[in-house]
Amino acid sequence: MGYLYFDYTYFIFMLPCLILSMICSAKVNSTFNKFSQINNRRGLTGAQAAQSVLSAYGVTGVKIEPVSGHLTDHFDPRTNVIRLSESVYNSTSVAAVGVAAHEAGHAVQHAEGYTPNKIRSAVVPLANFGSRLSWILIFVGLLLPVQFNFVVNLGIIFFSFSVIFTLITLPVEFNASKRALQTIENTNMLAGDEYIGAKKTLTAAAMTYVAAAATAVASLLRLLLIFGRRR
Repeated sequence: MGYLYFDYTYFIFMLPCLILSMICSAKVNSTFNKFSQINNRRGLTGAQAAQSVLSAYGVTGVKIEPVSGHLTDHFDPRTNVIRLSESVYNSTSVAAVGVAAHEAGHAVQHAEGYTPNKIRSAVVPLANFGSRLSWILIFVGLLLPVQFNFVVNLGIIFFSFSVIFTLITLPVEFNASKRALQTIENTNMLAGDEYIGAKKTLTAAAMTYVAAAATAVASLLRLLLIFGRRR
C-alpha cells in the first residue's frame, strides 16, 4: 500500500494541493486577523450585520446566536440558526461584518430554496457515507488479487460522492459571499476601504473551498490512475 501514498503520482497530484491548502489557510487567517483590527465607522456588530442581510431579503424566523471557537461561524439549516464565533458576534470589525453577512447569505439561500444549496443538502448523506466507506474498500481492494478490482472500483465510486459535494459547495459559498457583499454595499453597512476589507476577507475564505475542491479532484484522479495500472 505504500505506493498509494508516495509514488510519483503523489508528487504530481497531491503535493501541489497540499501546498495550495497551506497557503490558503495561512491567507484566510492573516486576512481575518488584519481586518479584525479595523472597526467599522457605523459600529455595527457581526450579529447586527447578519440581521441586516436577513432583513434586506425579507427573511424572518432565523435566530442569531454566539458559538465558541475561532472562525467557527456557520448557518445550521436544521434549526434555522446562524451561529457566529466569539470573534464575530459582538465584534465591530470589518472582518466580523463580512463573515457574519456571509453566513446570513446562507440563511437567505435556505429560505429562498437556492437550487445548488438544495442539491448540496441532498448529497450530504451520500458524501458522509462515501467518505467513511470508500477508503476501507480501496485499501482492502489493493491488498486483494487483481480479479477483485471491483472492490477498489466500488471504493472509488463512493469516494466520488465526497468529491461531488466539494464541487457543489463552490457555487453555494460564492453565492453567499455575493449576496453578503451586495447587501453590505447597497445598505451602506461598509463603504470605501471598509468594504474592500470585507471583500478581501471573504475572498480569502472562498479560496479555502477552492483548495479543498482541488484536493478532492486530484485525489480522485490519482486513484483512477493507480487503479488503471492494476488492470
